[in-house]
Amino acid sequence: MITVGTAELTYQPVLDWYHLPSDITQFEAIGVAVDSHDNLFVFNRGAPAVIVFDPDGNFLNCWECQHLVRPHGIWIAGDDTVYLVDDTGHAVRQYTPAGQPIRTIGPSGVPSPSGAEGFDFREILRGAAPYNLPTNLVVSGPGEIYVADGYGNSRVHRYSEKGELIQSWGEPGDEPGQFRIPHGIGIDGEGRIYVADRENSRIQIFASHGEYLGQWTDVVRPCQVFIARDGLVYVAELGARNGLFSWMKRDPDAVGGRVSIFDQDGTLLARWGGGQDARQPAEFFAAHDICVDSRGDIYVGEVSFTAAAMAGLDGSDLPVLRKFIRCN
Repeated sequence: MITVGTAELTYQPVLDWYHLPSDITQFEAIGVAVDSHDNLFVFNRGAPAVIVFDPDGNFLNCWECQHLVRPHGIWIAGDDTVYLVDDTGHAVRQYTPAGQPIRTIGPSGVPSPSGAEGFDFREILRGAAPYNLPTNLVVSGPGEIYVADGYGNSRVHRYSEKGELIQSWGEPGDEPGQFRIPHGIGIDGEGRIYVADRENSRIQIFASHGEYLGQWTDVVRPCQVFIARDGLVYVAELGARNGLFSWMKRDPDAVGGRVSIFDQDGTLLARWGGGQDARQPAEFFAAHDICVDSRGDIYVGEVSFTAAAMAGLDGSDLPVLRKFIRCN
């Protein structure tokens, strides 16, 4: 049996664990989230937009999203409602678990004036209002909504439970509290906000009202950060080999995608991936999202097809959805 992690945090990779209906032929797990029943919701960069599996990988249902332009981030709140982030649609929307629209959080459809007119974060001149290519979000226990924004902005937006904008923070740059693609976002049991500051290769930590608390730098282009019920911090790292912008030089020997687990003090507890062959059970091509269910099992969504196309590679046989079962 192949295992990864450490003696205290041991996981078994499970291959080919999910089962898609034959009529679903476009499948790339851009986002992953679990509900209160440990069912896995996959935000699919294909059709249909949302696909739901039970913990054993059996297909449960699927649904489309009206007005969706391009899937990016997903979060399931404590009431099992589903929040979806549409990056090129500049929108955040809430749905019932069955896919019925509930509301739109903030504006939609028009990029805010950050100075960027696309995905080149070097063009961002200022932190702007919501949204310019938002990337992900998280909902606190009391219902406040924090949106990472994003590819074309450099801010975190905080909304009330009613969807009213309370505050925004962040500017372009690499100083504390500044961002170069705030790509992922998580929240711990104390209400602290963790931001995956991807192109600065760090996790920044803030109080719930935006006060800067610190940063962790032992990560390589983190895409998402997830704080599980056990209080541990799980990070999906894109790595430095794939998912590169056109002006970035691709180094086949650079660190690949990987998963890292930290305690809340930032101490690294376990890590796997980072190697050369992304087709191996414990390696990744383009780890993009991560979540953990009530049993401690880890799900990782990969943008393998998108990242391969960006590099001019054939990614048709690359994995896009991983599962690691907690063994202890």
